[in-house]
Amino acid sequence: MQHDEPIDPFNGDPADPSAGLEDLGEDPQLDPLSDAERQDVLEDLADLEIYQALLSPIGIRGLVIECEDCHEPHYFDWDLLRGNLRHLLNSGRPRVHEPAYDPDPDHYVTWEYARGYADGVHDTLSEGSDEDA
Repeated sequence: MQHDEPIDPFNGDPADPSAGLEDLGEDPQLDPLSDAERQDVLEDLADLEIYQALLSPIGIRGLVIECEDCHEPHYFDWDLLRGNLRHLLNSGRPRVHEPAYDPDPDHYVTWEYARGYADGVHDTLSEGSDEDA
């Protein structure tokens, strides 16, 4: 049997990486984020600025997030993560993503670590100002 175009190697495969791409064109009206979801993304963006300011000087390049879909760690540089959050805020839909190519895990931390680090810096600065008063 002769084909005019290449055969799709993922035809019928439930793990087809292009699955759902047709859906993107069919529904131009996406559900916007709820007020609570929008607020969460805005808070994440604000937190990200703090984390970057505190962690970049010690060599941290971004955050690592455990992907709920593929159960693999995904490494995001500060700018990429900021762009993804802004895209989510504007479109109501997360960007399609893939794991970073050969990242050095030593240069990435989790949201929880970054939050704990920021809280520790805040507490230390607060203690210092209490002693001065």
